[in-house]
Amino acid sequence: MAEEPNTSISALASQICNQISSVFTAPTSKPPAMIVLVEEIAATASRNGKVFVYGVGREGLMLKALSMRLFHLGLATHCIFDMTTPPISSPDLLIASAGPGGFSTVDAICGVAKSNGARVLLLTAQPESGSSVKSASVVAHIPAQTMADDHDHDRVGESESRSLLPMGSLYEGAMFVLFEMVVFKLGEILGQSPDAVRARHTNLE
Repeated sequence: MAEEPNTSISALASQICNQISSVFTAPTSKPPAMIVLVEEIAATASRNGKVFVYGVGREGLMLKALSMRLFHLGLATHCIFDMTTPPISSPDLLIASAGPGGFSTVDAICGVAKSNGARVLLLTAQPESGSSVKSASVVAHIPAQTMADDHDHDRVGESESRSLLPMGSLYEGAMFVLFEMVVFKLGEILGQSPDAVRARHTNLE
Protein backbone atom coordinates (compact mmCIF):
# COMPACT_ATOMS: atom_id res chain seq x y z
CA MET A 1 0.00 0.00 0.00
CA ALA A 2 1.31 3.43 -0.94
CA GLU A 3 2.27 5.71 1.92
CA GLU A 4 -0.36 8.33 2.62
CA PRO A 5 0.84 11.91 2.03
CA ASN A 6 1.20 14.18 5.04
CA THR A 7 -1.97 16.25 4.97
CA SER A 8 -1.19 18.64 7.83
CA ILE A 9 -1.60 22.28 6.93
CA SER A 10 2.12 23.05 7.03
CA ALA A 11 2.99 19.94 5.01
CA LEU A 12 0.44 20.71 2.32
CA ALA A 13 1.67 24.29 2.12
CA SER A 14 5.27 23.13 1.80
CA GLN A 15 4.43 20.57 -0.88
CA ILE A 16 2.52 23.12 -2.94
CA CYS A 17 5.27 25.75 -2.60
CA ASN A 18 7.89 23.17 -3.56
CA GLN A 19 5.96 22.23 -6.69
CA ILE A 20 5.70 25.87 -7.72
CA SER A 21 9.38 26.46 -6.95
CA SER A 22 10.35 23.51 -9.16
CA VAL A 23 8.90 25.32 -12.18
CA PHE A 24 11.72 27.86 -11.97
CA THR A 25 14.42 25.19 -12.09
CA ALA A 26 12.84 23.13 -14.87
CA PRO A 27 14.93 22.91 -18.06
CA THR A 28 13.96 25.20 -20.92
CA SER A 29 15.64 26.41 -24.09
CA LYS A 30 14.04 29.84 -23.67
CA PRO A 31 15.43 32.79 -21.67
CA PRO A 32 14.12 32.99 -18.10
CA ALA A 33 10.57 34.34 -18.07
CA MET A 34 11.43 36.88 -15.38
CA ILE A 35 14.15 38.45 -17.51
CA VAL A 36 11.87 38.57 -20.57
CA LEU A 37 9.10 40.31 -18.62
CA VAL A 38 11.38 42.77 -16.83
CA GLU A 39 13.14 43.79 -20.04
CA GLU A 40 9.94 44.20 -22.04
CA ILE A 41 8.08 46.16 -19.36
CA ALA A 42 11.07 48.39 -18.59
CA ALA A 43 11.49 49.12 -22.30
CA THR A 44 7.81 50.00 -22.58
CA ALA A 45 8.12 52.39 -19.64
CA SER A 46 11.18 54.04 -21.20
CA ARG A 47 9.23 54.88 -24.37
CA ASN A 48 6.17 56.06 -22.38
CA GLY A 49 4.08 53.19 -23.67
CA LYS A 50 1.10 51.57 -22.00
CA VAL A 51 0.93 47.98 -20.76
CA PHE A 52 -2.17 45.92 -21.53
CA VAL A 53 -2.89 42.51 -20.02
CA TYR A 54 -5.21 39.71 -21.05
CA GLY A 55 -5.83 36.12 -20.06
CA VAL A 56 -8.78 33.81 -19.53
CA GLY A 57 -9.98 32.25 -16.29
CA ARG A 58 -7.48 32.06 -13.45
CA GLU A 59 -4.66 33.09 -15.79
CA GLY A 60 -6.56 36.32 -16.34
CA LEU A 61 -6.87 36.86 -12.59
CA MET A 62 -3.10 36.53 -12.17
CA LEU A 63 -2.56 39.08 -14.94
CA LYS A 64 -5.00 41.49 -13.30
CA ALA A 65 -2.94 41.21 -10.12
CA LEU A 66 0.18 42.05 -12.15
CA SER A 67 -1.59 45.00 -13.75
CA MET A 68 -2.44 46.38 -10.31
CA ARG A 69 1.18 46.22 -9.17
CA LEU A 70 2.45 47.78 -12.41
CA PHE A 71 0.09 50.69 -11.75
CA HIS A 72 1.52 50.97 -8.24
CA LEU A 73 4.97 51.21 -9.86
CA GLY A 74 3.76 54.20 -11.86
CA LEU A 75 3.11 52.57 -15.23
CA ALA A 76 0.05 53.18 -17.39
CA THR A 77 -1.57 49.74 -17.37
CA HIS A 78 -4.94 48.40 -18.49
CA CYS A 79 -6.91 45.16 -18.30
CA ILE A 80 -8.48 44.44 -21.66
CA PHE A 81 -12.30 44.58 -21.67
CA ASP A 82 -12.40 47.13 -18.84
CA MET A 83 -14.71 49.95 -19.89
CA THR A 84 -11.86 52.50 -19.74
CA THR A 85 -9.39 50.50 -21.88
CA PRO A 86 -7.79 52.86 -24.45
CA PRO A 87 -6.66 51.86 -27.95
CA ILE A 88 -3.36 50.03 -28.28
CA SER A 89 -0.61 51.32 -30.58
CA SER A 90 3.09 51.09 -31.44
CA PRO A 91 4.66 52.27 -28.16
CA ASP A 92 2.60 49.79 -26.17
CA LEU A 93 2.99 46.25 -24.86
CA LEU A 94 0.38 43.51 -24.60
CA ILE A 95 1.09 40.80 -22.03
CA ALA A 96 -1.15 37.82 -22.73
CA SER A 97 -1.25 34.31 -21.34
CA ALA A 98 -2.19 31.04 -22.99
CA GLY A 99 -0.88 28.34 -20.69
CA PRO A 100 -2.03 25.38 -22.81
CA GLY A 101 -0.75 27.13 -25.95
CA GLY A 102 -3.78 28.93 -27.29
CA PHE A 103 -7.28 30.19 -26.68
CA SER A 104 -9.49 31.70 -29.37
CA THR A 105 -9.83 35.03 -27.57
CA VAL A 106 -6.12 35.24 -26.76
CA ASP A 107 -5.26 34.44 -30.38
CA ALA A 108 -7.60 37.16 -31.62
CA ILE A 109 -6.47 39.85 -29.18
CA CYS A 110 -2.79 39.15 -29.81
CA GLY A 111 -3.50 39.48 -33.53
CA VAL A 112 -5.23 42.83 -33.08
CA ALA A 113 -2.39 44.16 -30.91
CA LYS A 114 0.21 43.04 -33.45
CA SER A 115 -1.69 44.58 -36.37
CA ASN A 116 -1.73 47.91 -34.51
CA GLY A 117 2.01 47.92 -34.04
CA ALA A 118 2.22 46.93 -30.38
CA ARG A 119 4.67 44.42 -29.01
CA VAL A 120 3.09 41.17 -27.84
CA LEU A 121 4.57 39.21 -24.95
CA LEU A 122 3.03 35.76 -24.64
CA LEU A 123 3.22 33.70 -21.47
CA THR A 124 2.76 30.00 -22.16
CA ALA A 125 3.77 26.48 -21.19
CA GLN A 126 3.72 25.43 -24.86
CA PRO A 127 6.16 27.80 -26.63
CA GLU A 128 6.69 25.60 -29.68
CA SER A 129 3.22 24.36 -30.56
CA GLY A 130 0.62 26.82 -29.28
CA SER A 131 -1.62 28.76 -31.65
CA SER A 132 -1.08 32.06 -29.80
CA VAL A 133 2.67 32.07 -30.48
CA LYS A 134 2.19 33.16 -34.09
CA SER A 135 1.36 36.73 -33.06
CA ALA A 136 3.96 37.02 -30.30
CA SER A 137 6.92 39.38 -30.51
CA VAL A 138 8.52 37.50 -27.62
CA VAL A 139 7.63 34.42 -25.59
CA ALA A 140 8.03 33.92 -21.84
CA HIS A 141 8.10 30.19 -21.18
CA ILE A 142 6.61 28.93 -17.91
CA PRO A 143 7.42 25.18 -17.94
CA ALA A 144 4.50 24.06 -15.79
CA GLN A 145 1.57 21.67 -16.11
CA THR A 146 -1.59 23.12 -17.63
CA MET A 147 -4.90 21.65 -18.72
CA ALA A 148 -3.14 20.63 -21.94
CA ASP A 149 -1.24 17.90 -20.11
CA ASP A 150 -2.82 17.42 -16.68
CA HIS A 151 -4.32 14.11 -17.82
CA ASP A 152 -0.86 12.56 -18.34
CA HIS A 153 -0.85 11.26 -14.77
CA ASP A 154 -3.87 9.11 -15.53
CA ARG A 155 -2.08 7.49 -18.44
CA VAL A 156 0.87 6.46 -16.25
CA GLY A 157 -1.27 4.85 -13.58
CA GLU A 158 -1.36 7.66 -11.04
CA SER A 159 -5.10 8.26 -11.20
CA GLU A 160 -5.59 6.91 -7.68
CA SER A 161 -3.81 9.90 -6.09
CA ARG A 162 -5.27 13.37 -6.24
CA SER A 163 -2.92 16.07 -7.48
CA LEU A 164 -2.28 18.92 -5.07
CA LEU A 165 -2.28 21.32 -8.02
CA PRO A 166 -4.75 19.97 -10.60
CA MET A 167 -5.50 21.22 -14.10
CA GLY A 168 -3.71 24.55 -14.58
CA SER A 169 -3.09 25.35 -10.91
CA LEU A 170 0.68 24.81 -11.10
CA TYR A 171 0.99 27.19 -14.06
CA GLU A 172 -1.25 29.77 -12.41
CA GLY A 173 0.60 29.56 -9.10
CA ALA A 174 3.88 29.98 -10.94
CA MET A 175 2.46 33.06 -12.65
CA PHE A 176 1.78 34.68 -9.29
CA VAL A 177 5.31 33.99 -8.00
CA LEU A 178 6.85 35.08 -11.31
CA PHE A 179 4.97 38.37 -11.24
CA GLU A 180 6.09 39.11 -7.67
CA MET A 181 9.71 38.65 -8.77
CA VAL A 182 9.12 40.86 -11.81
CA VAL A 183 7.58 43.64 -9.71
CA PHE A 184 10.49 43.48 -7.26
CA LYS A 185 13.05 43.79 -10.05
CA LEU A 186 11.13 46.56 -11.81
CA GLY A 187 10.95 48.54 -8.58
CA GLU A 188 14.74 48.61 -8.56
CA ILE A 189 15.06 49.48 -12.25
CA LEU A 190 12.40 52.20 -12.18
CA GLY A 191 13.67 53.65 -8.91
CA GLN A 192 10.37 53.25 -7.10
CA SER A 193 10.60 53.42 -3.31
CA PRO A 194 8.16 51.50 -1.09
CA ASP A 195 6.61 54.83 -0.05
CA ALA A 196 6.06 55.85 -3.67
CA VAL A 197 4.45 52.50 -4.47
CA ARG A 198 2.23 52.65 -1.39
CA ALA A 199 1.13 56.21 -2.24
CA ARG A 200 -0.50 54.94 -5.45
CA HIS A 201 -2.66 52.39 -3.65
CA THR A 202 -6.35 53.23 -3.77
CA ASN A 203 -8.04 54.77 -0.76
CA LEU A 204 -11.50 53.82 -2.03
CA GLU A 205 -11.81 50.70 0.09
